Amino acid sequence: MSQLRLLPSRLGAQAARLRATHDVLAFSCHRRSSGPPATVLSSKIGGGSSYMEEMYFAWLENPQSVHKSWDNFFQKASEEASSGPAQLPSVVRQSRLAVSSRTKTSKLVEDHLAVQSLIRAYQIRGHHVAQLDPLGILDADLDSFVPSDLITTIDKLAFYDLQEADLDKEFQLPTTTFIGGSENTLSLREIIRRLESTYCQHIGLEFMFINDVEQCQWIRQKFETPGVMQFSSEEKRTLLARLVRSMRFEDFLARKWSSEKRFGLEGCEVMIPALKTIIDKSSEMGIENVILGMPHRGRLNVLANVIRKDLEQIFCQFDPKLEAADEGSGDVKYHLGMYHERINRVTNRNITLSLVANPSHLEAVDPVVQGKTKAEQFYRGDAQGKKVMSILVHGDAAFAGQGVVYETFHLSDLPSYTTNGTVHVVVNNQIGFTTDPRVARSSPYPTDVARVVNAPIFHVNADDPEAVVYVCRVAAEWRNIFNKDVVVDLVCYRRRGHNEMDEPMFTQPLMYKQIHRQVPVLKKYADKLIAEGTVTLQEFEEEIAKYDRICEEAYGRSKDKKILHIKHWLDSPWPGFFNVDGEPKSMTCPATGVPEDVLTHIGNVASSVPLEDFKIHMGLSRILRGRADMTTQRTVDWALAEYMAFGSLLKEGIHVRLSGQDVERGTFSHRHHVLHDQEVDRRTCVPMNHLWPDQAPYTVCNSSLSEYGVLGFELGYAMASPNALVLWEAQFGDFHNTAQCIIDQFISTGQAKWVRHNGVVLLLPHGMEGMGPEHSSARPERFLQMSNDDSDAYPVFTEDFEVSQLYDCNWIVVNCSTPANYFHVLRRQILLPFRKPLIIFTPKSLLRHPEAKSSFDQMVSGTSFQRVIPEDGAAARAPEQVRRLIFCTGKVYYDLVKERSSQGLEEQVAITRLEQISPFPFDRVKQEAEKYPGAELVWCQEEHKNMGYYDYISPRFMTVLSRVRPIWYVGRDPAAAPATGNRNTHLVSLKKFLDTAFNLQAFEGKTF
Repeated sequence: MSQLRLLPSRLGAQAARLRATHDVLAFSCHRRSSGPPATVLSSKIGGGSSYMEEMYFAWLENPQSVHKSWDNFFQKASEEASSGPAQLPSVVRQSRLAVSSRTKTSKLVEDHLAVQSLIRAYQIRGHHVAQLDPLGILDADLDSFVPSDLITTIDKLAFYDLQEADLDKEFQLPTTTFIGGSENTLSLREIIRRLESTYCQHIGLEFMFINDVEQCQWIRQKFETPGVMQFSSEEKRTLLARLVRSMRFEDFLARKWSSEKRFGLEGCEVMIPALKTIIDKSSEMGIENVILGMPHRGRLNVLANVIRKDLEQIFCQFDPKLEAADEGSGDVKYHLGMYHERINRVTNRNITLSLVANPSHLEAVDPVVQGKTKAEQFYRGDAQGKKVMSILVHGDAAFAGQGVVYETFHLSDLPSYTTNGTVHVVVNNQIGFTTDPRVARSSPYPTDVARVVNAPIFHVNADDPEAVVYVCRVAAEWRNIFNKDVVVDLVCYRRRGHNEMDEPMFTQPLMYKQIHRQVPVLKKYADKLIAEGTVTLQEFEEEIAKYDRICEEAYGRSKDKKILHIKHWLDSPWPGFFNVDGEPKSMTCPATGVPEDVLTHIGNVASSVPLEDFKIHMGLSRILRGRADMTTQRTVDWALAEYMAFGSLLKEGIHVRLSGQDVERGTFSHRHHVLHDQEVDRRTCVPMNHLWPDQAPYTVCNSSLSEYGVLGFELGYAMASPNALVLWEAQFGDFHNTAQCIIDQFISTGQAKWVRHNGVVLLLPHGMEGMGPEHSSARPERFLQMSNDDSDAYPVFTEDFEVSQLYDCNWIVVNCSTPANYFHVLRRQILLPFRKPLIIFTPKSLLRHPEAKSSFDQMVSGTSFQRVIPEDGAAARAPEQVRRLIFCTGKVYYDLVKERSSQGLEEQVAITRLEQISPFPFDRVKQEAEKYPGAELVWCQEEHKNMGYYDYISPRFMTVLSRVRPIWYVGRDPAAAPATGNRNTHLVSLKKFLDTAFNLQAFEGKTF
């Protein structure tokens, strides 16, 4: 930008030099012609006066730029001019007059260009000098430098080759600004004043990086048009009342519970009217459902004054004598969520507000909110997001520091993940816990990550409530009109420490000295309105007394609450799901098989292309023929079993959504749920959506290359409705490592903390195949360690034990060894009378293993999921002769069967598969062990001893066997890495533990 003022003169000089060079070449070509240069050129170009003028202009600027003969000619002409203009040759005389006229015109043009550059400079960089910090001690962009192209002092005019005398000149305004309103011209002084008023006061705008002219023009019009930020007396009174509620709520908590952590909103009380403004404006434009996500700071205030939760329920949370919740462990009060339907008093329209419960893990809730919003839009048929929207509240340090913020932004415009725009509100305390922002981020603002998706960023001084409210109105309109994200950066301060017990003076002494002197925003605004006559002091005091009375009355009622029912804090109620005709559902699960004609029909569609003139890849043709053959033979492989599970659920009205990296084809090229026309770009076909005339929709979508964000999104999606099967597949099982936060904080603990049932399914490819540590293990030990079933509690085997055990667990962990069991467990997930997360360790090599196939007989009506698959060969027919019973799970079963056959031990060794690992199938394991009373018990796994399943199953075997019979471990030795990357090493270790598994003397003489 610093080069702009040089461009006009530089370009002019360069053009003149180019023209002069052309003249010299032309002259050189005709040097031998008779007559002076002017005559020669005149004969060459036919008159040549304009040509002569251009030559003369070039000579005036630089005599060396023309041929020497022209230099002599113009020098002589200039000397002759001393005797008067009449003595000048006519062409030179005309040129002198033209030079004078052109110089004036050039100056006028350059001045107008300079003014346009000046306007653009304010639009681009004005936010750098805006007065954003309420404390007046910090620069919001962490830099006190004033851009040299902003006119902050008279001497800066020189940057644009303007003088003080130019300040009162009138200039034509370009179409890229609205500062003139209805006027087309303004004086330079007024132009600068209006630019400073728009861009350098309490609002700092970042939007000029947006590559859409229409969007930039829209923002300019919203902020540059004179008089746009006007408020009626009624609007000001409403804003004051909202500030009163925001501040007095915090004051009330501080008086009643001075020693309790509450993560108050002091210093950013304006956030309450800000959120309410966004909701009001959105409701006015047709929004009916708003889903919010936010961290702990200010959460109680939002619950009270935005969601409008009963105050006594909030105050009840502070009761030290609070009895245990009626279900689950519960959570701290500033983690809880809420769901509330009410009338919006500004628009008199119904509005549903949902605040999603979340842990302290900073921005982890962001993708969860987006997924829940997407689901609500999907089930309402709200493809454009005109009925349902999301608002995300962030802290400044977390917004800049947490990678999931970027992952969530990167989902914002993807077809299967977009929520058609989110309003982001950043509570910019200008500090982390104790960390100065100057050592906490590398970007000028904490909000710079939003620039990646061309989201406009509105910085605003939080001590100017009217500026905040106006910015929030514009943000809500932007989201509604352009269906894109927008960021409101509330530059504020934190009046207390990170929590109310913390001492901030240890690390920020100067900041907090100023904060202690800072007049609260409520008093500032009240004084302003009283001074201008909008309210009286008495009215202001009555408003305060009115809300204080509301709080005191609610406080009195809260003491009558003996038990807090955590169900009052649900953020995703499922009306009618848990009850039938007012009665709780029976704890039973119907058989998960389906009629054979349904299986056949699905198989036929899965092996065909429903669209005409659709050319598929030749290799895919072979795959489809293979599916057709299997259907004819009444068998399924893994991919077809999955197809049939999904298809049968679609027939029953269950929406199925499968998401993850490359899930449409499948990482291992086995699924092919989306067919691509080989000759027409972007023409695709999803046969699953052509199964039945009135089926539920099937959504399969390749995701962004993200695990944390996408898994959070799918978790949120699964919250919205219990009547959907929502699955996330990791490209490889270990890829869930980067989504561990979602797994730990939401999936494994969600029901215990927030009574939130969730049926999300994780598909995690797993298996030791010599493919290296990063492409082998889905880390089953982690999921089993987080399972809540008690290894030492011997259960009572009631008739409904299988289902009640599932109800009591926090999640279900399975490793299926057959396609049929995979089919059943997917269907069981929906047919259960409740919802639990389901973790499935899925295969890789078994996808095409010739033995890993199932018959229709194992999937038809009357069949169901087998938690344990017992031995069904020769050993089962003579159990008293069996010397060893091997328990295992997953792929290793096929290695064991092959080895047993090669050693001829089919009658002496039985192999039993645990398909459901957690909750542990105590009853079925007990039956199997008792069936082979003389057999030595072995647990065999392909994972290393310190990984996999052994540490989980071992104590549970001891419990079910009353610690009478030992169970020996066979598998790989303990290791640091989950797998080797050397194929030969893998095979050697495999052979070693298989040999041990079938060495019937291996454990003789050993004690346990």
